[in-house]
Amino acid sequence: MSAALPAALPGEGLVPVPAYSGTLRLPGTVFLMVKRGFDIAVSLLALGAFGLALPLLALVIKLDSPGTVFFSQERVGINRRRSRSPYDGLDRRKVLQPGRPFKVIKLRTMGVHAEAGGPQWATKNDVRITRVGRFLRKTRLDEVPQFLNVLRGEMSLVGPRPERLVFVRQLEKEIPFYRDRLLMLPGITGLAQVINGYDDGIESVRRKIELDRQYIHSAGFVAEFKILLATVSVVLKGEGAR
Repeated sequence: MSAALPAALPGEGLVPVPAYSGTLRLPGTVFLMVKRGFDIAVSLLALGAFGLALPLLALVIKLDSPGTVFFSQERVGINRRRSRSPYDGLDRRKVLQPGRPFKVIKLRTMGVHAEAGGPQWATKNDVRITRVGRFLRKTRLDEVPQFLNVLRGEMSLVGPRPERLVFVRQLEKEIPFYRDRLLMLPGITGLAQVINGYDDGIESVRRKIELDRQYIHSAGFVAEFKILLATVSVVLKGEGAR
């Protein structure tokens, strides 16, 4: 598989994102097997280190605001039916679930009634986020429990970020090829995350979809390594947190 990334990583300057239409080239079996082995090894190390810090994190979360320490939410995962068969980019079948549903796990960063008014995206300076939650998001510590999702085979270290069904249904009507991002396991980080950051509107989502499609089309060992390095840089600089 090609290891070239068709978009710039942080520090290299953003470039226009070309749209892929038609057939996407999916990663080969060898790459996916090595990727899975790497996912398991890193996840075991990360969860081991996280376990040492969890008692303190749990304490400060509970002291800061009422509610649970962990937060889980159903997301849409990989559509294995499509990834196992030839794919031409046009899937108009009406199905109840566009991808395999799973419960994503995070440390809680919002108040218990954060979505009393219905599902919504996080925004800059979101008032629903707790004081400790802001620290957890800035350091990305809230994302660490997702390594358990990786061990379960529901996620990978690198891939398109998993989305909720309500937003998938809404966005696939407005953005061509939106479901293409379900052709690979969702990731803790990804090309769209290190370049595009959080969604803040429909144009931001359009760019994210093209970046996700570029990642899938160009998936390879070097590309994966570059995304992981860029992720470390983003986390250390505290960029893009909300």
